[in-house]
Amino acid sequence: MLTAAVRLLHERYGNPCYVVGADSWAPDVFLGLDEVARCWPLPRKAPFVFGLAWAEVLRALRESAPGPVYVFEHHPGQVRRIRRLLRLSGIDMRRCLFMDESPGMELPWRDALLRFARRTPPALSAADYPQPPARRAWSPRLRVLDAERSERDKWLRSRGYRGEPLVLVQPGNHRTMGRRRLRNWRGRDDKVWLVERWVRLLHGIHVRMPEAMIVLRGASAEMPLLESIRAAAALSCVTSASTALRPLFALCEVADSMISADSGPAHSAAALGVPLVVLYGTQPSRVWLPCSATGSPVVAVGGPPRFERAEQISVAAVFDAWCSATDAAPQAAAQADFELPPAPLSTQTRSVRMEPSAFSSSVR
Repeated sequence: MLTAAVRLLHERYGNPCYVVGADSWAPDVFLGLDEVARCWPLPRKAPFVFGLAWAEVLRALRESAPGPVYVFEHHPGQVRRIRRLLRLSGIDMRRCLFMDESPGMELPWRDALLRFARRTPPALSAADYPQPPARRAWSPRLRVLDAERSERDKWLRSRGYRGEPLVLVQPGNHRTMGRRRLRNWRGRDDKVWLVERWVRLLHGIHVRMPEAMIVLRGASAEMPLLESIRAAAALSCVTSASTALRPLFALCEVADSMISADSGPAHSAAALGVPLVVLYGTQPSRVWLPCSATGSPVVAVGGPPRFERAEQISVAAVFDAWCSATDAAPQAAAQADFELPPAPLSTQTRSVRMEPSAFSSSVR
């Protein structure tokens, strides 16, 4: 969602942005975007000095004068840490704006980010930096590099793929990757959907689209969950793949559709124009529904006021939502950039791990 606001800031101020994000995956999100000159990751909870980039961030803050500094963080604890970092840099705090809004129950969070990006720090004159047209649609955007497309096509060809419909399924979310993930699957995680329901959904997809390849996608910590679903489904068209963000973006670029828990990968799929279905628990879809960059369908299932946990959602409801999303989008367009192999390859039940470096998509 932040890429939409960054695009607005780039157009308004005329220069690409420097971005400081939490966690090591932050640079992967902004890689290849013209509106971002550099992105540094800093630790979310550990002291900044434990992050390798903190000295570079301090230097960049000083050298960015007299440019604006927008703090999009809304959690009080994180905001306090950011204020300490800014004071340590010695910059003029009048260049800084802090977001005074947090996610609610009604308004889309992307709109709140855009409203904040239209404000002007006290040290700058709003008249010197006119607002882009309000009528312009600002949507999230991601980029896929040519080298990543090449690695993706190589991997897909090795799986026997020849341009058939590709359906991505993201059963997990950030809680299924935590240290307490086994307890969360059965207790605290309101986003969890039972394995047997995923299995029934996969069979429904296969019956409706028998030629499709179905990829169960997740991080390496989610592989036990993915493998349990794949094994229970016992379908030769289903594969499980452990991918980092950049290979996921490349897969989304040629995907026919995606079904996902409420998660970051769902937002990635929408930003790359994939017809999408998202399962919600306690979080309201009105606030967190991903925004498509191309107008592709994005359908929410579950969430308040009717549902408080994803496990309350029926298989039929998710299947019907997927049918409506795929019916609303041309199926052949998504595979336009895939380079076909010279000869057919065999298709087998398979499980594969894609382990990229931070900025490339090597496959093992």
